Amino acid sequence: MNPNSSEIALPEFRTLDAPVLSPVAGIPWADTMLLNPAVIDEPGSARLHMLFRATGPWPEARRPGRPLPYPIFLGYATSDDEGRTWQADFSRPALAPALADATPETIRIRDRAGNTVVNHANGCIEDPRLFRLDGKLYCTTACRMFAPGPYWEHDEPMQCAPDWARTGQHTLGPAASENLTVTVLWEVDLEALKARRYEQAFTYVTRLSDPERGDNRDVFPLPRKLRIGGRELYACLHRPFSPGKFGAEFASLPPAIFLAVAERLEDLATDRAENRLIARSLFTWEGNRVGASWVPIDLGGGEWLLPYHAKQDAVVGYTQSFMILKEGADGWPVVTNRCPDRLHYAKKRWELDGRFKTPCVFTCGGLVRPDGDLLVTYGAADNFAGVARTNFAALVAHVRRYDAQGRRIG
Repeated sequence: MNPNSSEIALPEFRTLDAPVLSPVAGIPWADTMLLNPAVIDEPGSARLHMLFRATGPWPEARRPGRPLPYPIFLGYATSDDEGRTWQADFSRPALAPALADATPETIRIRDRAGNTVVNHANGCIEDPRLFRLDGKLYCTTACRMFAPGPYWEHDEPMQCAPDWARTGQHTLGPAASENLTVTVLWEVDLEALKARRYEQAFTYVTRLSDPERGDNRDVFPLPRKLRIGGRELYACLHRPFSPGKFGAEFASLPPAIFLAVAERLEDLATDRAENRLIARSLFTWEGNRVGASWVPIDLGGGEWLLPYHAKQDAVVGYTQSFMILKEGADGWPVVTNRCPDRLHYAKKRWELDGRFKTPCVFTCGGLVRPDGDLLVTYGAADNFAGVARTNFAALVAHVRRYDAQGRRIG
């Protein structure tokens, strides 16, 4: 707890005594890890829909003398009891990497406009975030061209990459030479997803981050345009691993939250976008990095509740907290309130025991429910999928108790 707020009762995050989904023995694509679920509701229905990240060893793609690859897939699940229990389809992944890396020319995919483009989702598809924008359902995913190896033991991104990528014999840039994370935007057909017609459920739209500017995660648009400089612009949060590539003044900054704005979704990862710093580390428990967790919630009046995560170190691990942004006179959102407290972090045994030894609760989805709760879906210990609930109004009121620097107001 922060000393500024020691006399204040913190919002309670009510977690379950066990994961809602776990790895399943005998399911090749989901027998090792199952984590970081996104969630979306269905208008006119009580059913909730989930996409989760999963992985397992893939010996058929192993290269001689290399570790076993662990491609990362997305699976699909539903809940009819407000997220307490989930029915997952383990018959096959909902979205799978192509694993087509025999030559650089094989790493291609057809985008929404019908163009053949580089497939940044060729090797792994991680950390989904589901949201609606312009009347359509979308999903963002953190992707790599090549499957990782057992990264919880040795996180070397190129250990399973083909020789042509390791020796630089291509024109695909650092996305291939370094196997950098690139965020991809997909349009999702909910009816096809519900019917398990997965081949029709996902359409590749565009990349939302530029590998020439380094690894970039936790990237997703706001669910409506912002009016900035007299123009209606798409706005996209992102967390570059190397902030200095977005301006020399950020060269010594640890990974932080930035916002890109552009006229088209396809422009957000290009030089046609304008980028600004939104939030940097302030508190001890944020020392290593801060990043947005899922699409912010529109509070009305130009205000947004932004869920975000932070990491201190390998011992304290990850914390989930919240800040409030307000659109300024120029339309750019700025932080007005920031909670100084560790609100949601790994505590229970199942949230701590996994292959990933750094304590980790990592949220990828949240929905305000009819009963006034905020339902949050999260990965725990990089091994399980969990659900937590907290009173939404009490949470917002708590964040409003502090200014942009996390100092008590009044």
